[in-house]
Amino acid sequence: MTPGITTMTQYFERFAVRAAVLTAMLTMSAGAAFAGEAVSADQILNALKPKSVTRGLTAGPQAAPQVDAATQAKQAAFLDSMRNRKTRSLSLGEREQIAELAATKPKIDLEIQFDYNSADISKTSMPAVQELGKALSDPNLKGSTFVVAGHTDGIGGEEFNQGLSERRADTIKRYLVDKFGLTGQDLVTVGYGKTKLKDAANPADPLNRRVQVVNMEAKTAAAK
Repeated sequence: MTPGITTMTQYFERFAVRAAVLTAMLTMSAGAAFAGEAVSADQILNALKPKSVTRGLTAGPQAAPQVDAATQAKQAAFLDSMRNRKTRSLSLGEREQIAELAATKPKIDLEIQFDYNSADISKTSMPAVQELGKALSDPNLKGSTFVVAGHTDGIGGEEFNQGLSERRADTIKRYLVDKFGLTGQDLVTVGYGKTKLKDAANPADPLNRRVQVVNMEAKTAAAK
């Protein structure tokens, strides 16, 4: 092989590595995702920890933007109104408001599979749910309010998928309360059906069938 070809090969190899690193950075900036992977409690915990902003430095991609006291109070009042609400009772406007608030918060997508057309957690996904329970029980997250959002893929009718996503979010909440003793009012469940696909170009992709957990960074009165 000539020196020129070797140099060109090395160039393309370096380019591929840089592209992979850039892709990884962009993925993390959109929120941690572990679809299809074995995920540990530590990974979930790290993804959900509030991202602090260091004075004089640029905040990281998941660092919460600074909001004024009035806005914080308004957000807290809204979250309080969501506690102990039945998932199916949420209006479209309330679901969208939760999504808007969650957009800037620490979050993680977990590919938790359920039995076909069912809200029963599959045996293969049970380890991920157990790791989620361990993470949310960590003292570092004590008292935080979490949104548990259910999503389906893009196959099937809107009404069916909406109901299915709500039942699945409720199943995760019930498991976390029953098996890990988490406080029910600290878990706000919401279903989005097929309205917020992670991969809209491939609606049938299993990546879309996920449970997203968001740390809303709002503490209950007992934890303050």
